[in-house]
Amino acid sequence: MKHTTYTCPMHPQIKQDTLGACSKCGMLLESNKPSAEDEFKHEFIDISWRFWISTFLTIPLIVLSMWEHVIPFSLNWVQFLLATPVILWGGWPFFKKGWLSVTRHQLNMFTLISLGIGISYLYSVGAWSFSAFLPTAFKNIKGEAFVYFESAATITTLVLMGQFLELRGREKTSNALRSLINLAPKIARRIQTNQTEEDIPVNEVQLNDRLRIRPGEKIPLDGKITEGISSVDESMLTGEAIPIEKTIGSMVFAGTINLKGSFIMSVERISTETLLSQIIELVSNAQRSEAPIQRLVDRISSYFVPIVILIAILAFICWVFFAPVIGTLYGFISAISVLMIACPCALGLATPMSIVVGVGRGAQAGILIKNAQTLERLAKINTLVIDKTGTLTVGKPSVHTLFTVAGFNETENLKLISSLENNSEHPLASAIAKIAKEKNIALLPVTDFRAEIGKGVTGTIDSKKIGFGNDRLLDLLNIDLGILRDKAEDLRRNGETVVFITIDGKIAGMIGIMDPIKSSTPAALTALRKQGIHIIMATGDNLTTANIIAHQLNIDTVEAEILPQKKSELIKQLRSRGLIVAMAGDGINDAPALMEADVGIAIGTGIDIAIESAGLTLLKGDLMGIAHAYQLSKKVMQNINQNLFLAFIYNILSIPIAAGILYPFTGILLSPMLAAAAMSLSSVSVILNALRLRA
Repeated sequence: MKHTTYTCPMHPQIKQDTLGACSKCGMLLESNKPSAEDEFKHEFIDISWRFWISTFLTIPLIVLSMWEHVIPFSLNWVQFLLATPVILWGGWPFFKKGWLSVTRHQLNMFTLISLGIGISYLYSVGAWSFSAFLPTAFKNIKGEAFVYFESAATITTLVLMGQFLELRGREKTSNALRSLINLAPKIARRIQTNQTEEDIPVNEVQLNDRLRIRPGEKIPLDGKITEGISSVDESMLTGEAIPIEKTIGSMVFAGTINLKGSFIMSVERISTETLLSQIIELVSNAQRSEAPIQRLVDRISSYFVPIVILIAILAFICWVFFAPVIGTLYGFISAISVLMIACPCALGLATPMSIVVGVGRGAQAGILIKNAQTLERLAKINTLVIDKTGTLTVGKPSVHTLFTVAGFNETENLKLISSLENNSEHPLASAIAKIAKEKNIALLPVTDFRAEIGKGVTGTIDSKKIGFGNDRLLDLLNIDLGILRDKAEDLRRNGETVVFITIDGKIAGMIGIMDPIKSSTPAALTALRKQGIHIIMATGDNLTTANIIAHQLNIDTVEAEILPQKKSELIKQLRSRGLIVAMAGDGINDAPALMEADVGIAIGTGIDIAIESAGLTLLKGDLMGIAHAYQLSKKVMQNINQNLFLAFIYNILSIPIAAGILYPFTGILLSPMLAAAAMSLSSVSVILNALRLRA
């Protein structure tokens, strides 16, 4: 069972075992366990009540303050009664978080908010209670002290409105994740040992249970079809709209929809082991991760709040010094306005809001982004290294040519290599298995099986030493190609991958295997080249075959006959030249290279190890997904830069205005109420800009 921890959406490095507020920014922490429910529901309900009740009390307070100069009697006591519940109850979360920020030595936006509201309210209570002792400059025409109950209450209500809108915006950014969670059905129809069927909760299903899936139903868990055929809509996982035909032995996944035909499946993955659960976990972690650019923002924010408090104090002192009569009053107003308008909430929201929306949008398109760092790096890549088999090609090779050396039997050769390859997980093994099935070849037991990575396989069958692999395997076994050398080169010029058969140290024949290029590959490579990305094909295949494929796809740079471990060295060499490199492969043999690259991209297969070794996983197995992911990363980083610009320019322009710089020229002094409204609107503008990524 996964341990529940709570992290901050703005500062993912903040973690604790209990629900509470972030020690840096004061925001409510989120659970690390993805949920179909809105994580902010309780906070949203609480803020909603505080906001609407505060609004109900603040509106008459504003009306009274506007009319007090024409009403002959004092209204301060009425303002006090209306404002006190707004400030002490409505604003209590701000005071609590502001106090924690001081005690934890982590000044944040709630420090400024609580200072602004608290000083306004306490000054008003003091001025009203001791108005007789105040100078004339601090009194109105009725001889009463100026009070700011309506300002303090309005500021509280406006900040509550900002929190209300922010929580609603955060709820929308999490829609993509919740839509993934809601894909999985809650009920499964299990077939009992006596062949009766019953509906049970999905969490009660066990491994190897048999489930019946009827037309139109969602598949509850991952497994293989044991009876029946159908077509399945997997678009919710891969983004591919075309239904996938499924037969006996086909793998089906939780959350996908059975379109036609009834079938029985055997459960192979339950609970958090399903592909859908892994995707949900990956998306959830990515949305909570921190982009490198956020570290710069955090450093700026750590200095920002103390500087703002200092500016507020200096504004007050300057007003008192340059305008002795009204300076104290105007300095007080300016200081409160500076504290309110400079709250760094927009700055804190700028990066995480865009990351959450971008990662969610990618997930809906079958693009799984491991973390925010991957998203930021992907936007900067200029070189893409691509594996051939299963990446540029379909990954379903088929036997195209069979050649048997004189003195050996073709059927016997097929029987031997089929038996040998039955122990292998290499993509070429499926081509051999297919032809063995077509020819009804009975498999033989194999001993001493050994897989030589990047070379081939060896083993013993009926006391014969059998080998099946490429030129490097022949070198390892000290076997000369002899008469097959020219014939093998002819096959390679035809685009075939040549694999040799050896029996007891002698060449017995060879097989030419072809793997067609994916239909979407040419368009995808063209799109990537147009975006300035240099393409390199890295393959273990022979140079002649590799060059044929590269020529068909207009790939200029080819690294052929390269072992899997050498691919990671190639990536390291490219990076040492200052290039920012992405590596695309199948996530299994290419795992070292995927981890070495700035961005590792796993294409379709090998999902378990792909999630561990790659920063980006394309469920659809389509290279066009790389182009889409690159464009998405560019849009997200552009959105982040726009948000940071909005946040910075807002503070650069607003703080001097709040301090009163325009007063000598225009006679205008910014009201603390307008400052609070501007602060709230700055946060809302960042949220709305981030939500544009959903379009």
